Amino acid sequence: DERRAVTAEVLAALQRVSRRPAGAVLLRAEDIMEAIRAAGLLAGTTPGLREQARVIAADLAQLGRYREAILADRLALDAEFVALAGERDRLAALILARQERLALAESAMGTEGSRADQLGREARTLRELIDRTEAEAATIRRKAEEARLAAEAEARQARERFAAAAAREPVRLAPRQGFAELRGLLSRPAVGIPLREFGAPDGSGGVLRGAAIGTRPRALVTAPADGWIVFAGPFRSYGRLLIINGGGGYYLLLAGMDHMNVAVGQFVLAGEPVGQMGDVAAPSAALGVVETDGPVLYVELRKDGGPIDPGPWWAKSQAERARG
Repeated sequence: DERRAVTAEVLAALQRVSRRPAGAVLLRAEDIMEAIRAAGLLAGTTPGLREQARVIAADLAQLGRYREAILADRLALDAEFVALAGERDRLAALILARQERLALAESAMGTEGSRADQLGREARTLRELIDRTEAEAATIRRKAEEARLAAEAEARQARERFAAAAAREPVRLAPRQGFAELRGLLSRPAVGIPLREFGAPDGSGGVLRGAAIGTRPRALVTAPADGWIVFAGPFRSYGRLLIINGGGGYYLLLAGMDHMNVAVGQFVLAGEPVGQMGDVAAPSAALGVVETDGPVLYVELRKDGGPIDPGPWWAKSQAERARG
């Protein structure tokens, strides 16, 4: 609106000048004042118009730069869409390959589960079970090593095909450090209240060879340390028993779970979920007499086949460190 008003004034002044040219003004003295007014009006409006013209020119130049930037962004976006389509195809191929491997793994898990059940039925003692499962585990680890080498070769080929993909940390297939170095550093396999300690009377004339932890219903159970699953299935008075080989002759036994989600031969990391508790205590003579109706996790630590006290191996909680 302001520019329209200024333009109207300029047009009016130009009309006056066109009707009364400068040469004709000298012939009529009465038009001198009108000519002066027109000249003053032009003198007052011309600088403003010149400034507005400069601003408009700058705006047009900036608009041109914006258009060039938009064009460049559009070209870059088109390139990103092409790259995204290629990445989507790559991910689809990887997902398909993963599904095929999961199907093979599930088939192998079923086979190993049946084998574990057979070992549990055939073994007469826990020591015999550990020895036999260790022999089985050695064969499984050899096959796993062959599979790892094949996977590494496949990964190298994949990295060559997709050089722009982010590098991933290789999966660990062995403990980070020796089990003997973890004394006082192991994380408890489940959050709960200690019910029975190692060496406590089991209520039947003997002593407890492990520890009992009262957990909340359906609590998650995790691996206390890195290791290989050498047994996962029912075994005599233990009920559902999970045995983790931590290396160096150390074995971790976990019993009392409602179900387990690992397979024999699998390598697990410390803190990795391995099972889940039920809603009530699972029947297990290995627990001894425990006065509770809630779920109870039995933990046993063995060295070279003999049970040892797991108490000194657990990492202290913040409250224990504050007291100690």
